[in-house]
Amino acid sequence: MSAWEYILGAVLIVISLVLVVIVMLQQSKQQGLSGAIAGGADTFFGKNKGRTMEAKLEKLTKILCVAFIILTFVTTILVGFFA
Repeated sequence: MSAWEYILGAVLIVISLVLVVIVMLQQSKQQGLSGAIAGGADTFFGKNKGRTMEAKLEKLTKILCVAFIILTFVTTILVGFFA
């Protein structure tokens, strides 16, 4: 195996681990019955603060997913080409 395969494999592993952590940090979209009961207790500032952090996590998730898919295709092509 060449150095490129080791480097690309390590980057893929790091991206996949970061993706798992970021997805686990995101809040669920389903609130259920507790969200219906306690929904009115949230303040305007609390909702905006949560949305900005959620928006950043969602954007980072999308970027890392695209990077993971592209890197996977590049790795597959390079390994198949140089094998």
